[in-house]
Amino acid sequence: MVQVKKPQTQEAILAVARRLFHQRGYHRTTLSEIAKQSNVSTANLYVYFSSKLSLLYAIYDPWFRDRLTRLERTLQRIRDPERRVYKLLHALWCELPSESNSFINNVMQAVSTSSPEDKYQPDLLRWGETRVAAMLYDALPPKLRTSIDTVRLAHVLLMAVDGFAIAHHLHPKSRCDHATLRLMTRQLLK
Repeated sequence: MVQVKKPQTQEAILAVARRLFHQRGYHRTTLSEIAKQSNVSTANLYVYFSSKLSLLYAIYDPWFRDRLTRLERTLQRIRDPERRVYKLLHALWCELPSESNSFINNVMQAVSTSSPEDKYQPDLLRWGETRVAAMLYDALPPKLRTSIDTVRLAHVLLMAVDGFAIAHHLHPKSRCDHATLRLMTRQLLK
């Protein structure tokens, strides 16, 4: 018999998973804990989500898209190219890694330990790269737009997010390195 997915059950699972991932991290959170606190069986949880990775992405995907969409709106209000590029780098390397109890670190834990059976799909990463490339292109002065491959650079900028997220996870009280941000901003605008 086919199980009918109830929206309120799915929302309960997502709420519990979000809270546990934020509190404990990806590795220390189990599907059985999520199921128990959501008042469903572990088997029933699999009706809604095929894996812990898919459950995490059901939370992370809208979170990440919202952050980049808000960043895009913020950058549109900044006219000065240097301030705009700096803000983009600051948001990617300082704000995202520390936001929501370093939530992005959960994704790094999940992806770095996933196997082919987990069926990781890089669709969200590709979407993010496309958005960051467009933000970078718009931030650059017109004379530099054709000399910089913003798509490849966006890939590097997002990969650097992982390193900054690890640094923040290991040293949460450390501050973002503004000297590095200024250096990278100036290098991009040369």
